[in-house]
Amino acid sequence: MLLLAVLVAAAALLLPPAAAQRAASATIDDVATAAARAGASGIGDRYFPADGSGGIDVTTYDVHVRYDFARGLLAGRTRIVLRTTQALRSFGLDLLLPVQAVRVDGRPAGFSKPTRHELRVRPTRPLAQGRRVVVVVDYAGRPGELSYLGERNWLADRREVVTMNQPHMAPWWFPANDHPSDKARFDIRVSVPRGREVVSNGELVRRSVRDGVATSHWRSREPMATYLAFFAAGDFVVERGRTDGLPWVNAVSAQLPPRVRAGQQRLLRRTPGIVRWLERELGDYPFRSTGGVVTALPVYFALENQTRPTYYAGSPDDVSLVVHEQAHQWFGDSVALERWRDIWLNEGLATWLEVRYAETHGGPSGPEWLRDQYASRPAGDPFWRLRIGDPGAARIFDEAVYVRGAMTAQALRERIGAADFGVLLRRWAATHRHGNATGVQFRAMAEQVSGEDLDGFFAAWLDTASRPAPTAANGLG
Repeated sequence: MLLLAVLVAAAALLLPPAAAQRAASATIDDVATAAARAGASGIGDRYFPADGSGGIDVTTYDVHVRYDFARGLLAGRTRIVLRTTQALRSFGLDLLLPVQAVRVDGRPAGFSKPTRHELRVRPTRPLAQGRRVVVVVDYAGRPGELSYLGERNWLADRREVVTMNQPHMAPWWFPANDHPSDKARFDIRVSVPRGREVVSNGELVRRSVRDGVATSHWRSREPMATYLAFFAAGDFVVERGRTDGLPWVNAVSAQLPPRVRAGQQRLLRRTPGIVRWLERELGDYPFRSTGGVVTALPVYFALENQTRPTYYAGSPDDVSLVVHEQAHQWFGDSVALERWRDIWLNEGLATWLEVRYAETHGGPSGPEWLRDQYASRPAGDPFWRLRIGDPGAARIFDEAVYVRGAMTAQALRERIGAADFGVLLRRWAATHRHGNATGVQFRAMAEQVSGEDLDGFFAAWLDTASRPAPTAANGLG
């Protein structure tokens, strides 16, 4: 490299200044990209090998989509700012919709779809490592006709659409490095007929109307995993307010019967109080606003979309559901997974906080709940056969991930004591705030906080396909 630099400098002396500068710059670019190669098709998660892409780190998404309810047609332009983590001749993005054009740093780029799920982008020149790159993708299609890994995740009818699902949702409506380990900031603009409402993550920047089309611009200032980005559009009754300084936005589908809609509105209004209760357990709420969305579409799960979870129209008294999804704002959203194998950290801790909420609001105590769950599942129960510390891609949402995960949390609380357990949760949320973390890191922090060797405890609860022995070492003594 030193010899090459000397030769470049010597050659520059023989050229006019401007030409010398261009020559030197071109030569340096050539050197910087000599080792350029195609970014890996996948970020490296063995559960979902095609998710994400190697060689890039996205910093921001600016997503602008227009949705036609009658035809189920979505047209979009997404501007992505990323930084290369290696020299690249091409890189991938996850997108199911057909693509019309791609530009890289303002220049038309080559592109292909080697699989239905992957958009492969080829810049006109290789990209050096560490370079800031702006990618703009134009695309359009009918998301309701598309599937990936057997998932058909588009949720819409002629009056309403909600982009909610897990572990995959982004590729149905915008190009993404679709893995929780690559979080980014978002601007989301959605254009629909002026009579329809749009709700998304974060805060509403503005709503403008032109030629009968309303465009709503929402902004998420804190980094977010791509599957948590969402919009809901259609006939919604929207309420806005501020409680103890925290802004909130709630939206309930107008397609629901009036009595059901009123019940769901009452439930969502409890959100700010639940957030404040969670702050006492976990530390400061990690985002700038809160709220929720209830859809009338045929979905039978809720999802922790960042700042604004999405819900089905269930029982108006199901406070535990709101507790669960709001708990995810700390565990799952602010502290996101590094790899999907550690899903128990999201679901187990959120489920445990349901138990804790019940305990502090007149329900059974945590120890009573743990012993009831343990006693109701004998050693031969299939429930115990799943190693929730690495459940496998097909079982990341198995009941055991939620319930055994919560049992692990309660047993850990009894093993190390309530005071240390509280310190652990608050330190975990603060240390990894707006970042990513692993199960290995959680185990290490638990040992650090408690001063105890917990290898046997975690092995029994997370790594063993059998019922933990009812011992004090396992939090069951």
